[in-house]
Amino acid sequence: MGVIESRTFKSRTFKSGDSVVVTLPEILGIAADVDVTIQHDGTTFTIMPAPDPDEEKRKVEAFVAEMRALGPPLPRQPREPIEFPDRPGLY
Repeated sequence: MGVIESRTFKSRTFKSGDSVVVTLPEILGIAADVDVTIQHDGTTFTIMPAPDPDEEKRKVEAFVAEMRALGPPLPRQPREPIEFPDRPGLY
């Protein structure tokens, strides 16, 4: 699915059993029988393809492998002590 520039589309809801259904224009590239996540905020609804658990697991495993490939962290480097100037009247 490619990225589509921001546009406004019109559709109409209809009743199907106990649900209200909205049709999505084909140009949006969402195929039939795709799981989606619907986010509701006030009067705004955001519809997104639901994440694929297998793909998400693969991404996390790849990230963990990359982090392990970096090896252990370097030892801490000692810092010079901070010297606070004597400022009479401030304390």
